[in-house]
Amino acid sequence: MTQTAIPYLFMRGGTSRGPYFNKADLPADRAELAEVLLAVVGSGHPLNIDGIGGGNAVTTKVAILSKSDHSWADIDYFFAQVSVLDRQVDFKPTCGNILSGVGPAALEMGLLPSTGDQTTVKIHAVNTGARVIATVQTPDNQVLYEGEAQIDGVPGASAPVALQFMDTIGGATGAFLPTSNLIDCFDGIDVTCMDVAMPMVIARADAFGLTGYETADQLNDNKGFFQAMEAVRLQAGAAMGMGDVSASVTPKFGVLAPAKDGGTIATRYFMPWTAHPTMAVTGAQCLASCILTPGSVADGMAALPNERPAKIVLEHASGQIDVLVDYEITASGISVNSAGLVRTARLLAKGEVMVSKKVWTP
Repeated sequence: MTQTAIPYLFMRGGTSRGPYFNKADLPADRAELAEVLLAVVGSGHPLNIDGIGGGNAVTTKVAILSKSDHSWADIDYFFAQVSVLDRQVDFKPTCGNILSGVGPAALEMGLLPSTGDQTTVKIHAVNTGARVIATVQTPDNQVLYEGEAQIDGVPGASAPVALQFMDTIGGATGAFLPTSNLIDCFDGIDVTCMDVAMPMVIARADAFGLTGYETADQLNDNKGFFQAMEAVRLQAGAAMGMGDVSASVTPKFGVLAPAKDGGTIATRYFMPWTAHPTMAVTGAQCLASCILTPGSVADGMAALPNERPAKIVLEHASGQIDVLVDYEITASGISVNSAGLVRTARLLAKGEVMVSKKVWTP
């Protein structure tokens, strides 16, 4: 055989999808792993025509799972963002939507047993160090995918996967506010640089001449905005201690506007070189934390709940996402104890994905 066969599950996790692998079935060398993932996805073509990617950043994501040596966790989850076009693999960020499928995938792979009608999976997000508890529906000791839970951006309904995120502050930069400031100004644009689940640069939409209610397609067509946003992002990344981020998908970018459809606030999220069609789970946690932080760019934009945990409803390009944030106000902002979300996942296919032996021969 002239190709290498690699076992995999193809899953939708939240509003993203991609291959889920057992770490034992992939090369250990990081450079060799990157070449394998580029071949799997078909990076380098707008349609990923020679791979299983879908021509969009939300469909070129990869999850790599293994039993965890972490004293707390059951499963280690290592994430890779594979680019659609420019043959790059970014191992720095994590992805909360893809994480929605980690519990089901780990059970399908036999990495841990089910434990009755519901199975709790303790997940160590290797890229950022976060701990996540996923509750998966497993009646008759089988992963259930059918159900009544609905998430905006995915048609139909599925079984819920409840996620509880912990240890999310400073995973990439070591600090809640990586620049030590609630507000920084780059190119005349006020931003809040924050690292909660995902390092982000957050601005008001009107600072860029946007309403904040544009569709993803309208934003993607606005080349002037992307040029201005990227200039700000590069400066912010350096100020956050992340160095030259021109080839990295982090920090991500988000813009805010007053709520329009009954939520807490309107948001748009960027990946960062295209608009996200919905909302990243990690980005949602960072945006919700920004909204709750006195003195941030979001200050005064939303009517905040009085109770804690606080339910923050983010309006996004395809609907809404709810984030339940357990937090405390501190002298430097807020301290996030945990953030909870409900997502769904579905196994789409399983088998072997093929790569040339020129790429990898085990």
